[in-house]
Amino acid sequence: MDATTTIATARGSIGDIRTSHDASGKELPVYANSDSANVEGDHETFHGLVLPTEEEKSTLRRVAGKMPASCYYLCAVEFAERASYYGCNQVYKNFIRGPLPRGGNGAGAAAPGSKIPAGALGMGSVVATAMTEAFKFLAYALPVFFGWLADTKYGRFKMICWGVGICGLAHILMIISALPPILQSGNAIGPFALSLYMLSIGAAQFKPNISPTVMDQSPHKVAHVIEVNGEKVIVDPEESINGVMLWFYLLINVGACFGIPTTYLAKIVGYWAAYLIPTILYLMLPPLLWYLSPRLIKQPPGGSDLGNVFKVLGDCFRYGGIKKFGRHGFWEAGKPSVRAAAGTTKVYEYDDQFVEDVRRTFQACGIFLFTPIFFINDGGLGAAANALTVGMQTNGVPNDLLDNLNSVSIVIVVPIMNHIIYPLLRRYGIKWGAISRMTFGFALCTIGSVGFSILQYYVYQTSPCGYNATTCPDTFLGDDPLSTVSYGLYAIPIVITAIAEIFVNVTAYGIAYSRSPKNMKGLVSSINLFMTAIAAAIGLATAPAIQDPYLIWAFAGPTIAGGVCTVVFWFTFKHLDKEEFVINTDFSDMKRDSDRESDAEAADNKVLSGSPVTTPTKVAVEKS
Repeated sequence: MDATTTIATARGSIGDIRTSHDASGKELPVYANSDSANVEGDHETFHGLVLPTEEEKSTLRRVAGKMPASCYYLCAVEFAERASYYGCNQVYKNFIRGPLPRGGNGAGAAAPGSKIPAGALGMGSVVATAMTEAFKFLAYALPVFFGWLADTKYGRFKMICWGVGICGLAHILMIISALPPILQSGNAIGPFALSLYMLSIGAAQFKPNISPTVMDQSPHKVAHVIEVNGEKVIVDPEESINGVMLWFYLLINVGACFGIPTTYLAKIVGYWAAYLIPTILYLMLPPLLWYLSPRLIKQPPGGSDLGNVFKVLGDCFRYGGIKKFGRHGFWEAGKPSVRAAAGTTKVYEYDDQFVEDVRRTFQACGIFLFTPIFFINDGGLGAAANALTVGMQTNGVPNDLLDNLNSVSIVIVVPIMNHIIYPLLRRYGIKWGAISRMTFGFALCTIGSVGFSILQYYVYQTSPCGYNATTCPDTFLGDDPLSTVSYGLYAIPIVITAIAEIFVNVTAYGIAYSRSPKNMKGLVSSINLFMTAIAAAIGLATAPAIQDPYLIWAFAGPTIAGGVCTVVFWFTFKHLDKEEFVINTDFSDMKRDSDRESDAEAADNKVLSGSPVTTPTKVAVEKS
């Protein structure tokens, strides 16, 4: 295209886009000055937006568009839920593993000045691993069911509210289980286990539906050209969603920082206090959700596309053959146009684009299959990292305190990425695709996880109990039962693996949303979460090995596997970085509850006046 060609664009700052969207909740998103009269050249328009040409896609700078305020309110919802979740989760392993400390107050706290960690149930590291990994497994496996249920019957927002209610009851029951009379009676395991697994069920309803709901609010459905200070740029849906999901992940980890006060409360006051603070914070959620409800764009349950997915697969296998699965051309055989050209008279409930969506969904699931080994290396296998720190020289600091550096590191690094690194890359026209970001995260996590093995080796070498370093604080009768290896060194692998999450987890949210059909976004998001359940299942299966003297290999084995998977992942999926980011929802989906009520009132008025009622239709892409 000639550089002097004049095209119609949405002029003004990117901030104008948000202003125009937020100005009226009763109309489809409009863009500042998007009603320019003529479009010259080969540009297409969509809802008044100018779509970039192929040349412009490769030459114009891409920018992130502004998101509506509702996105950030939902991030605050996620903050409150994760703060309560991680505030409790941070102290579970010591609560289950360690006995009530000698000379303590009977609530799980250690004696003043003692180097012995807090504890309560005294069931050992194997049971601690089994219970916490089972909790994690349920919290990340059940979302597959609840994500599907949200897509098909109840909607995402309603499922979020149900999850909040169940988690609230679980938090109250958990406080009761940690009261000193209950702990000292020896009967705490029953109410604690019930509260733990209730919390996993509530979290499983909440977690798969909150991130798609955040992304549903995005007004940036297609890449389009605007002018900013005289420069033509492309407002990129991928960059826009990546930006808000970085804030989403930031607030998750701000919430997770509540594990810092709870670890101190457990060691100094007791576990009832450690569980009380997250519960108080949790009380933010009901009023916040009540406030947001009429202001949110809620995708109604539309019936799952899962049945049509199986029909597509059936045609692909029937006409393409099983040998073509995973190869180029496999999905072509399932397209209705191809079947019609072959002579079929069958009427299909879906079109060729849906088959493309299914192809992209399976690619996303293939990407997710590489994440379980990442989750294992990110903090160690099962309770192995907790067992490592029990034998380290803590100088009276809670041995689970530095685990919170995971969240602190993310809180520090996310703004740097969002406001410095990513804008700098965009300014110089460097596209760092989703696969490249995830590969970098996998590699970084593998490098960081090497540190766990090294630390465990030196702990064994310097502990007064040798290769029984984990149980030494509970059995050793000398003055100092701990290794000479400083607990501060534990921060190194924790920080490195935490930073890797920014490139893997945040990117996976966008992949789950963008590479799934409209009525399967909750389900595909839950499949992404299910990979954490697989990692937890591996931790659960290997729980008997999470004890002395096997802890070195509990870290080294997954680290080696992670390095191999990183290489395989890159060569398997690197071509996907060249694909354009697609959101399978349309501007017609951008309706709040008040919008639907207005539409219904308008329809009723037309019926009363005798005017014909028309159904809103999708605006087609027009050739200018």
